[in-house]
Amino acid sequence: LPWQAPKKLPLGFSTLGCPTWPWPRILDFAAEHQFASIELRGILTNMDLTKVPELAPEHIGDVKRQLTAHGLSVSCLGASAQMHDMDPVKHAAQLDEARRFIDLAHALGAPYVRVFGNEYVAGVPRDEILAHIGGALHELGDYARGKDVTVIIESHGDFTDSPALLEILQKADSPNVALLWDAHHTFVSGKEQPEDTVRQLGRYIRHTHLKDSVAAGNDRRYVLTGTGDVPVKRQIAALAKIGYRGFYSFEWEKRWHPDIEDPEVAFAQYANVAAGYLRSANVQ
Repeated sequence: LPWQAPKKLPLGFSTLGCPTWPWPRILDFAAEHQFASIELRGILTNMDLTKVPELAPEHIGDVKRQLTAHGLSVSCLGASAQMHDMDPVKHAAQLDEARRFIDLAHALGAPYVRVFGNEYVAGVPRDEILAHIGGALHELGDYARGKDVTVIIESHGDFTDSPALLEILQKADSPNVALLWDAHHTFVSGKEQPEDTVRQLGRYIRHTHLKDSVAAGNDRRYVLTGTGDVPVKRQIAALAKIGYRGFYSFEWEKRWHPDIEDPEVAFAQYANVAAGYLRSANVQ
């Protein structure tokens, strides 16, 4: 029989964590440390992936070949689009960005595009803003369906509690709209235990962000996986228990917090620790 590379665990990282790495470095590091996927959230100084030179239409074929050669897939494209804006012109611009990302995801063969809720709007009743966000997601879901892409809203910003997210997803009412579970935010901001979040939202979860932190005054400081007080191991176990089939993506917010450990350290440490957590949860 021909030699086959051992199957990789479903681990990934977001490029948010390596803002100084050029594209070849991202691919090489991911392959070297046995990651199965990369999540694209900016390359170097460019946060708009639709304007990254390497991802221009004429280079997509090369990029797909490079990914295959490194044994990698693109798990998700991270847009900045937010669905809450009540101003029609601003709202249209946010939807336009999301559609551009959906087009790029389709070209790359990436299954998901992340968008944000992201906020309650002063003076707008809760029900109205949730319906507004749900309606915007439904519209994007209709567009994404024709591209074989699913739009995933992240548990982020003002929407880190299961009841609000569930209401938004039900209002979106689309097979092409689902959830990106940022497991850190539902625990830290939403004050939910991972098992409770997964019980309420598990059927919608398609992609996951993991990271660890400790309290630092009134804020949080990101720390290496397993060294803080976020129950990352339990988060992974809760997903494994419901048969989650997505990637476990490390979102190290180096771009926003330049003083935290460099990706060479944090990514490698996550690969080791999370692999142990996955094996404990019987994830192959």
